[in-house]
Amino acid sequence: MTDKHSDAIKQKLALLPDKPGCYLMKNAEGTIIYVGKAKVLKNRVRSYFTGSHNIKTQRLVGEIADFEYIVTGSNVEALILECNLIKQYHPRYNVLLKDDKSFPYIKITHETHPRLEVTRKVVKDKAKYFGPYPNAYAAQETKKLLDRLYPLRKCRTLPDKVCLYYHLGQCVAPCEYEVDPQEYERMTAEITRFLNGGHDAIRQELEKRMHEAAEELNFERAKELRDQILSIDAVMQKQTIQTMDLVDRDVFGYYTDKGWMCVQILYMRQGKMIERRATAFPYYGEAYEDFLTFVAQYYSENPALPREVFLPSEPEEGEAPGDAQAAAHEGPDVEAQTDVKATLEAWLKVKVHVPQRGSKRKMVDMACDNARVTLEEKFKLIERDEERTVKAVENLGSWLGSGTIRRIEAFDNSNIQGTDPVSAMVVFTDGKPDKKEYRKYKVRTVEGPDDYETMREVIRRRYERVLKEGLQQPDLIVVDGGRGQISAAMDVLENELGLYIPVCGLVKDAKHKTAQLMAGDPPEVVPLPRDSQEFYLLQRIQDEVHRFAITFHREQRGKSMVASQLDAIPGVGEKRRKALLKHFGSLRKIKEAQVEDFRPLGIGEKLALTILTSLNGGPEQAPNPGPEEDPDSFPEDPNGAGDLPDGDAGI
Repeated sequence: MTDKHSDAIKQKLALLPDKPGCYLMKNAEGTIIYVGKAKVLKNRVRSYFTGSHNIKTQRLVGEIADFEYIVTGSNVEALILECNLIKQYHPRYNVLLKDDKSFPYIKITHETHPRLEVTRKVVKDKAKYFGPYPNAYAAQETKKLLDRLYPLRKCRTLPDKVCLYYHLGQCVAPCEYEVDPQEYERMTAEITRFLNGGHDAIRQELEKRMHEAAEELNFERAKELRDQILSIDAVMQKQTIQTMDLVDRDVFGYYTDKGWMCVQILYMRQGKMIERRATAFPYYGEAYEDFLTFVAQYYSENPALPREVFLPSEPEEGEAPGDAQAAAHEGPDVEAQTDVKATLEAWLKVKVHVPQRGSKRKMVDMACDNARVTLEEKFKLIERDEERTVKAVENLGSWLGSGTIRRIEAFDNSNIQGTDPVSAMVVFTDGKPDKKEYRKYKVRTVEGPDDYETMREVIRRRYERVLKEGLQQPDLIVVDGGRGQISAAMDVLENELGLYIPVCGLVKDAKHKTAQLMAGDPPEVVPLPRDSQEFYLLQRIQDEVHRFAITFHREQRGKSMVASQLDAIPGVGEKRRKALLKHFGSLRKIKEAQVEDFRPLGIGEKLALTILTSLNGGPEQAPNPGPEEDPDSFPEDPNGAGDLPDGDAGI
């Protein structure tokens, strides 16, 4: 932040009001990078520029060049405004705070012949929606069970004759047989009862029908009913907690550590806990305020509300989330809890409780405790992975006899029968991908599928630039291939550039999986155990550089297809092709254009008709969208070569 910006911010801070509202932090380009809310704007916004912060918040503060604020009449208005601003601007530091994933629902369609489906969209179409379910697997398993229990139609459009589902007893076949509307009403009513938590009653009814079938010696039918009962038991066996009030509720808990927050949601339906879900994300404001924002945004994305929502109370200063629950009986901050309840109830239109004692408080405690365990496990996994990665990097240098390895640069080539050859480089620093250092190359001098010469060209271009610009040299170069690729790279490095950097090659097996490590001069197989962390690290590097190269090649091939289609049109040369793509943006938009749309480019009616006819396959055919080209993806060379500079912009 410059002195000029610093002075401007100080002047703005002095004018902040003692009122609730929202604030919008901006970077040097004027982009909104964070949106927050505050009960007192003056105190909250000033806190970013005073005192100490954790590393994540320091990163945010380091980017702030300006801010705006909007005063609201109440905390409720601030919460609503904050949610709307986050949806509008998608600030980079809010992106993980907002739970923007659509949750699955089970839907009974409103049709003459209704059917069941799993959907992530809730629309006003008179259908019945049930959910949200914590994950797609839970929704799909429940739907599969209902498909076996109730033979609603399965196909979107009625076929000409009965299908396999009819023969399995899972469809009433309205395509061939008349179905009484009352039968549909009965099935949809039972499905509704089941999804609203009445599966015990459904199970009892099936059990009664099973015994009746057995008494009538209809053992095949009795077996079918028994299998349906077992299916219900299998789907519902995750019930671990039960209350006597049979109320649908969501129980929230959260925990914070090291600049991260984990929110745990326990889903209670008909008094039973059917599922739980945890979400972890970095947060940059006050923990409890950001937690409330998460809750509000969660329900703005998932409109199916339970009857009640349970939340933890706000911790006192120095307490961890959940501690306030344990100390609540000593004298909770009633005013603060009332404010939280009123704020969220006004936004959600649902009953919100902040329980202070008894079994309901224990539910919230359990959610907070689960959030703590989840976040601790996340950090332990990260620490374990880091330890393994550090150890792998250290040991890899020992295996190769090259000393400490910190920076690894890996290369891979990609082409199809020698067409559109490209190469890519990825960088791993201390065992982790450094994506801002990735580079991609169009091969200039090699014709046909010559992997060795492609490797020579790319190694030469990369390390000529490293020497010319004084860039950091790698401790190890990894090439995709064996002795030939290693020898080609070493020849360029040592004999042409005078660089002595260790080079190793990764050889793939018949299934295109990493099989061997080769190194040395001449290259020999390094007996690296395939179950070692060093081998796993090299495998990750090879997979990553292959992914990066393949992605670039597909993009380049798509561009070539566009160029070849335009170049084949009489009267369209390279200059006019570039002008067309720059003006319209893609081949599809050129095909959909009208004759008059070409006039700003100086293209007359005759040539415009020729272009449209050629691209759309003749006057009798409808336009056929071709591969799109993003004109910004491949910046053209000012000399007209259409190539990117060495070490093209990283990802």
